[in-house]
Amino acid sequence: MAGHILHQSILREYDIRGIVGETLSADDAYAIGRSFGSIVSQNGGRQVAVGYDGRHSSPGFEKMVVDGLTDCGLEVIRIGLGGTPMLYFAVHDLAADAGIMVSGSHNPPNFNGFKMVLSDRPFFGKDILRLGAVSAKKEWVSGSGYSHNCEIIQKYVARILRDYTSPRGLKVAWDSGNGAAGPAMEKLIESLPGTHHPLNSEVNGDFPNHHPDPTVPECLKQLQMEVAERRCDLGIAFDGDGDRIGVVDDQGEILWGDQLMVLFSADVLSSKPNSTIIADVKASQILFDEILKMGGTPEMWRTGHSLIKSRMIETGAPLAGEMSGHIFFADKWFGFDDGLYAAVRLLSFLGKQNKPLSEFRAELPKVYNTPEIRIACEDLRKFDVVSRVLSSLRDGNAKIIDVDGIRVQTDDGWWLLRASNTEPVLVARCESYTASGLQRLQDTLRDQLSENGVKISEL
Repeated sequence: MAGHILHQSILREYDIRGIVGETLSADDAYAIGRSFGSIVSQNGGRQVAVGYDGRHSSPGFEKMVVDGLTDCGLEVIRIGLGGTPMLYFAVHDLAADAGIMVSGSHNPPNFNGFKMVLSDRPFFGKDILRLGAVSAKKEWVSGSGYSHNCEIIQKYVARILRDYTSPRGLKVAWDSGNGAAGPAMEKLIESLPGTHHPLNSEVNGDFPNHHPDPTVPECLKQLQMEVAERRCDLGIAFDGDGDRIGVVDDQGEILWGDQLMVLFSADVLSSKPNSTIIADVKASQILFDEILKMGGTPEMWRTGHSLIKSRMIETGAPLAGEMSGHIFFADKWFGFDDGLYAAVRLLSFLGKQNKPLSEFRAELPKVYNTPEIRIACEDLRKFDVVSRVLSSLRDGNAKIIDVDGIRVQTDDGWWLLRASNTEPVLVARCESYTASGLQRLQDTLRDQLSENGVKISEL
């Protein structure tokens, strides 16, 4: 019997993600559930936790996934609407063998997708290609399983609150961007000390107020206004499925993921000296230098939530983070990325200090850098461009870190070029200690791309 062919574009490095009605359908959702369930079953698993985010297509996709899993003979624990971290928590708390989250993450409303975990490890890369092959060949396990509902949100929030250790509360503005983290965020702030001002906590798959991506400055403007108007100590934002955090300080300035990681590193290293702390290749050199100064062992690693989590398991690192706002605590927590948990750890840290968040930001060494620059480049070409640039640099004896794309160290600072694993784009970033140095790095990067037929206006 012919199998079910999944659109090649949805089988991403970190998870499955596509456009609803174009590259991703309800039939695909069933096939994904059935194929994942077959892999779980063949791995000896019996229980799978399933959750879904606030997108309009998510409840329907969740039902089809559940049908696919139960047709494999599995017990399915349905935790309902919530953020991706709540699903990860459920897998841990319920000792489930696997989990699958229906979520489009921070993508536009017409997208949706699936994030998976198997045997307490991320399911990604070759695992996802294997799932596609199982579906295409219809190598499905058959059985008569069942599903039941499980209310987990109260237990999830209570566990997060357990690690709030500050002697005082703060005045905080919160913005879930109408994403799936809204209900848990509301319950969290009901129990936190201090004064709290929630924004956009009602789940709405149209994201009517702004797109829920805390790495985009435009998406933080409402939060910045709220912080200024209410004279808050800080503002905290989440992405569509609640696994990433964005922060603005008391002066309304944005703290990026690598800047937050300096604070989190100080917190973790105070109780776990000499620990390895991981950050992705896009992070500022300042972060790696500061970790070293604080007695930690910094490690630069590949971008991607699944890749980072796997590396944490391999190294035993208690903390990792990405520029994108994915923060992973294995110190007191479970090692997965959780925006709400990161928020509570940040508030605990700040509450013990005698200075505002803006002062911490001001104390960081001054550097000049670009934001993450995204350059359109076809999927079939983007990796070739990076490979060609790498070959040319090696011929010139450049200082290169190639753990993920190309990060080139120069006397001026560094520049980065990597192919996105999720989109048809090249990702670039430059950082220098001087404005003139930054310009030279940008010129070098522009020249390298131009020599390989890539014209950009962003530099």
